[in-house]
Parts: sequence; C-alpha cells; structure tokens
Amino acid sequence: MEVSLPNNWKNLTLEKYDGSTDPDEHVTVYITQINLYTSEDAILCRVFLKMFKGAKLSWFAKLPPYSIDCFDTLVMKFEAHFATSKPHHLTSITLVNIRQKKEESLRAFMEKFGRVALSIRNLSPKMTMHHMVTTLKPRLFVDSLCKQPTTDLVELRQRATKFMQLEELKSFKSQIRAIEGVERREKDGGRWRKPKDVYKGP
Repeated sequence: MEVSLPNNWKNLTLEKYDGSTDPDEHVTVYITQINLYTSEDAILCRVFLKMFKGAKLSWFAKLPPYSIDCFDTLVMKFEAHFATSKPHHLTSITLVNIRQKKEESLRAFMEKFGRVALSIRNLSPKMTMHHMVTTLKPRLFVDSLCKQPTTDLVELRQRATKFMQLEELKSFKSQIRAIEGVERREKDGGRWRKPKDVYKGP
C-alpha cells in the first residue's frame, strides 16, 4: 500500500467510517470524491484504508495475506464485513399498509404516500400508481382515475393537485358558513330562533 499520492491531492471531506452507517453509501461517496484526483487502484486502496475510525480497521488486519488483488476486491470484503450496518430497505409491500383515513385530506395522504414511495428502491411508476389507487378512499379523485386511467406519474400528480384544490375550496367554504352561523347566533343573543308553528288543520 506504499504508493505516492497525486501532486494535486487534497484531503477528502468524507467522514471516517465508524461502522454505524451504510457501507454501500460510504463507498459511493468515497469513489465520487477520490475520482476527482485519481482512478489508480493502488491509491484507491491506500486512501480507503485511511478512512476508518479507531479499531474499525481491525477487520482488514484479519484478512488472509495477499487476499486483496484490487480495489474492487477490497470493497467487496469491506461491504461483506459491515453488511449488518446496512439499513433495512422498504419494499413495495409497505405501500399496501398505507391507507387514506376517513378524515384525511387528499393532500395529506399524497404527501405521506410520496415520502414512503421515495424510500423504496427500484419502485416502478406502474407499481406506484397501482398501490396509490387501491389505498385511496373512494372519492371524486378515484372516480376520475377509474373513468380516465393514466400511466404517467406526472399527469397523475397534476390531476391530484386539481382535486386537492377543489377539496380545500370546499373546506374553506364550510369554515366560512360555520363562522357566519356563529355570528348570526351572537346577534340573536346566542340562541337559535325556533321556527313558528304552521297550522296544518285538523
């Protein structure tokens, strides 16, 4: 591992690895940074081994002699050793358990669904839309999708936005009517006026 560093070398800004984070992500960030200076295998290996905190480098010392023939092999052994530090990745099955609640607005549901969908690796647009439609409450937006299906996520979000605005407008009008009702009751001394009885005959 004794090899000279490039003349334009600067220390990497990458945090030293302590075994508590995703090893795949650490490798990706490392390669992105060091490739600005070099792609030479020997240098990649030398600098990589300097990017560890404390005793976390002990795994390397336990490797059999001459078992590292290139940087790819080093990475493979590193990721295998720290595999338990990889985060648990969600799958598309997670979306099945997301349901729009009775009083939940379309906007709140779409934001919640979107956050979970973004955290799922390799989720296809077709699968995303399938789960979205099946987890929504049967309201106007779902009716619209059933009558006029779409396979484009951008179009789906645009259509959803229109129904969000409609839903929020209805909610705003309901609030205004409620405020006006309170004001009328206050003007009437805080009491509802009982309608006069209408004579309907014997």
